[in-house]
Amino acid sequence: MKPHAYPAIPAPLAKVLGRLPRYPGSLLFAAGLSRVLGPQLQGDVRAALEGRSISIGVLDAGLRFDVVWRGSRFVAVPPAAQPDLSIRASARDFLLLAQRREDPDTLFFSRRLIMEGDTELGLLVKNTIDAIDVALFDPERLLPARWRRGSAM
Repeated sequence: MKPHAYPAIPAPLAKVLGRLPRYPGSLLFAAGLSRVLGPQLQGDVRAALEGRSISIGVLDAGLRFDVVWRGSRFVAVPPAAQPDLSIRASARDFLLLAQRREDPDTLFFSRRLIMEGDTELGLLVKNTIDAIDVALFDPERLLPARWRRGSAM
């Protein structure tokens, strides 16, 4: 599928998503990050992330997730007025980044990816994600084996 073939979030759906309370969504997002990324993080990265607030905004969906790394996992936190790092993009661009079909620097310089706050933390997050195997972001690998394509029931 071509990068631009991904549909944008329809405005009526974005309006509904934008009205959802942030904290429950952040709980789910933190749990997903902990499951997918947590085991991949090296000790030095964990130490650098400790207690640092990160806000992820999905612009076209009106969603925002606020998390912090504590000990051995990501934890949802109430939205901070000034998180240590704020990352915002469209759902499409986040998907393209996860699939390695788009480069974060290209998106940043074309103003499709917005990063604000602690520059060093932003580079740490970018470099950490760049070092992770792209197969890790395959949603099917998170399903129980019996639900995956090609598995016998």
